[in-house]
Amino acid sequence: MVQETKEARSGYESDISSKISLASDALDDEPIGQGGRRKRLRSAASTQAKSTKAVSKGTVSTSSRGKRKAGHGSPAKKKHKAQAEDEDEGISEVDLKDGQEIVGKVVQAPQTGWGSNGQVSQHTLDFLAQLRDPSCNEREWFKLHGICSSDSWPSRISQSLAEPVYRRCEKEFKDFIEAFTEMLVSVDPQIPPLPPKDVVHRIYRDASLQIRFSNDKTPYKTGLSASFSRSGRKGIFAFFKPGDESMIAAGAWCPGRDELSLIRNHILHSPDRLREILSDPEFVANFGEPRPHPEGKRRSVFGHDDELKTAPKGVDKHHKDIDLLKCRSLAVSRTFTDKQVLNTDFIEQLKNVVRVLRPFVHCLNDMITLPVDEGSDSNEDQTD
Repeated sequence: MVQETKEARSGYESDISSKISLASDALDDEPIGQGGRRKRLRSAASTQAKSTKAVSKGTVSTSSRGKRKAGHGSPAKKKHKAQAEDEDEGISEVDLKDGQEIVGKVVQAPQTGWGSNGQVSQHTLDFLAQLRDPSCNEREWFKLHGICSSDSWPSRISQSLAEPVYRRCEKEFKDFIEAFTEMLVSVDPQIPPLPPKDVVHRIYRDASLQIRFSNDKTPYKTGLSASFSRSGRKGIFAFFKPGDESMIAAGAWCPGRDELSLIRNHILHSPDRLREILSDPEFVANFGEPRPHPEGKRRSVFGHDDELKTAPKGVDKHHKDIDLLKCRSLAVSRTFTDKQVLNTDFIEQLKNVVRVLRPFVHCLNDMITLPVDEGSDSNEDQTD
């Protein structure tokens, strides 16, 4: 209802915008004979509403600064319409605050069809697939489908909100990571059993690297990922991405100068242990032949973008292990189809791959952490 002072009733001599409530439903219900008065009410409401936002159950809100220009329709009408829609769904209106406006309704997560016991569902893949669309991979869309800051919600309703889609997908992925970690530790005791929050990566792209120097300015990644190792962050890498692009990978990606020097010294001294692992039939079946692809494609540890075109400094270009010595990253990966990811035995499939990866990961760990004379299985002299 419109709340008026005596001064407003006697001619509105003071500023009417400070005398009315923007939660009014009466602006559209006044008698026709009060047309002038109604017009002044609408004008005052329009002025005040430019710096307000409504927060209702199931509705996310942001600052209105720069969102609405003068003359683009009555804020009171928009608010009245939004309130009517909310009432149809049993959603209660909440008082406005300065600098806020309605921007849309939060899309809640489906109530059924989610995975259990660490299984990933189609809902998660579908949400990630939507992020490939630039019109969805932007902050306003993500606020309505993803998360809402607790500061944006009155305390009396924040606990009653259903989960937005991203938060539900994130929970499902963390449940998977918890099951994956349990399996991983059982296969490789060197990996610490860390909680999901310590190994799962943020969905936000790195503004300083991934966005600043890229033509792709979208703020969110299109996949969910986590990594594990003896140090807790690097090593085996699990990645979910729809379109048959999910993968598990392991190795040393772009190691530092000192680490790379240690790896190359071990290869120069004795490559036998690494060669034997790469040539193992199970390793080949999962990651490819242990030699560079004739067309430079990815295969085994070869074909990475950072691979050298010529021999490293101080190494003969005809060295018998020049293929390994050219590698700056020593890592392998295997992809999985969406159908495999959604299978109930996906963790068991990953377990078989992790078992094959373990000797490879341990070999690289030893190359990086042990001196050449202790980390090699052979007494063969270093080749020039």
